[in-house]
Amino acid sequence: MTCRREFLKTIGAASLAGAGLAATGCGVPSTARRLDRIGIQLYTVRSSMQDSVERTLERVAQVGYDEVEFAGYFGRSAQQIRRVLDDTGLSAPATHTPVETLENEWEAAVDVAAVAGHQYLVVASIAPANRTSLDGYRSMADRFNRVAERAKAAGLTFGYHNHDFEFEPLEGRMPWDVLLEETDPALVKLELDLYWITKAGGDPFKYLTEHPGRFPLVHVKDMATDGSMVDVGAGTIDFAALFARSGQAGIKHYFVEHDNPGEPFQSLAASYRYLRNLEF
Repeated sequence: MTCRREFLKTIGAASLAGAGLAATGCGVPSTARRLDRIGIQLYTVRSSMQDSVERTLERVAQVGYDEVEFAGYFGRSAQQIRRVLDDTGLSAPATHTPVETLENEWEAAVDVAAVAGHQYLVVASIAPANRTSLDGYRSMADRFNRVAERAKAAGLTFGYHNHDFEFEPLEGRMPWDVLLEETDPALVKLELDLYWITKAGGDPFKYLTEHPGRFPLVHVKDMATDGSMVDVGAGTIDFAALFARSGQAGIKHYFVEHDNPGEPFQSLAASYRYLRNLEF
């Protein structure tokens, strides 16, 4: 499988030469601390996924990515997803699922995630109706605790992914703090979106430092000075300083994402190139 991965990376380097991506050698020793695995949230390439899941994952592997996080399976079964991951040499430690699945589709979502080979089943967002009061957030936290028990029984870990609204003060509190307090740290993990917390004026350093082990997943997204989303490395977020806290925070998986890239594969190649060379 390693040889196949290196072959895919090599031909990917050739096809993406226009983006400045070069093939790298295998097993080159280095004393610098760098990411050993780089992932991508497949929402970035959702239009391509709609056309062909198989071809999209091949291209992602060719760029050099090691891991993917799903945001829908586009009509493929769990078995088909597992097969294409095996064929491309990618792993998929996580998948996003809509909060609506908690109502009556959670059992099915857990079963699919287990077959597909995921470790984390992440709710992507909270519905607006549950954001109007802190009691709404507390209610969601209670629900998260309950469904996380079922995920744990299946060998999975439940997670929640933030946007910016969790950092807008409500009733004198920060909803994100309420979610952290009301969810069981042993059951509910958080996927910190570094763009959204930064855009909202939150402090990612504070949360990564004060809540050790709560953040096994991060979305690596960059922000320009005007607040817009840009390719990783083209903005203002200090990823090296953040990643230096990875051991304390418990970060295990780093997923590149761009919500609306001009050209998705050029964007993900540029972000990969930056992260592959980032020292921290």
